[in-house]
Amino acid sequence: MRVILKAHNVTKRFGGVIANDGVSLTVREGEIAGLIGPNGSGKSTLFGCIAGAYPIDGGEISFEGKPISKLRVGPIVRSGLVRTYQQTHVYDEMTALENMQISSRDAQGSVLTLLKPRARAINARAGELLAFVGLHEKRDHKAGSLSFGQQKLLEFAMALMSEPKLLLLDEPTAGINPTLINGLIDRLKRANEELGITLLVIEHNMRVIMNLASRITCLAHGRVLAEGTPDEIRGDARVLDAYLGAQ
Repeated sequence: MRVILKAHNVTKRFGGVIANDGVSLTVREGEIAGLIGPNGSGKSTLFGCIAGAYPIDGGEISFEGKPISKLRVGPIVRSGLVRTYQQTHVYDEMTALENMQISSRDAQGSVLTLLKPRARAINARAGELLAFVGLHEKRDHKAGSLSFGQQKLLEFAMALMSEPKLLLLDEPTAGINPTLINGLIDRLKRANEELGITLLVIEHNMRVIMNLASRITCLAHGRVLAEGTPDEIRGDARVLDAYLGAQ
């Protein structure tokens, strides 16, 4: 599989704090890759650097072989690289369907596009994806009235609506009822297998990431500590020590 994302020696500082200290990782097209590490290890900062939210202080980031280190969020999203967040980013006063509509690549953030002939196709796709995540019956409910777990599912569907090639998921199971986690894992796998979307997932739930990812990178203190298959990571004493040391 070809490399779709490459971060090489990425460094990010916030004042005197080095959040990412020469981090390198690759994501191959078609895979589900995992990113783990104790709190404060630099995972979400790295996502912010990749997605264009933070300018990097050193290193290089490329997507589909093209440098994106100097691009901001909008152009990166339009290139097919999309991220979600630990805390949901939905529009509370809009319905689930309206949230989906404005997330469409065709809409480009403007409701005016919905007046054009493409509106019917946008609405049909929105309905399909809401059904995909199990929210079809909530399509006319305001997003702010949904549970946190349902908002997470809506944000996932909104990300899919933008037709990503690579989706960065920041703790997708956090705050979700444990009884719903297996269903979410299944939907993530289906998005990868059926929709052809490459995934890079930050996850603290080790059962989830071991079941989901084929390859995992572990960060600690802003650096890459270990990388390998789930079995290799599970048996790596350095990873265990990093987590126990963070207790």
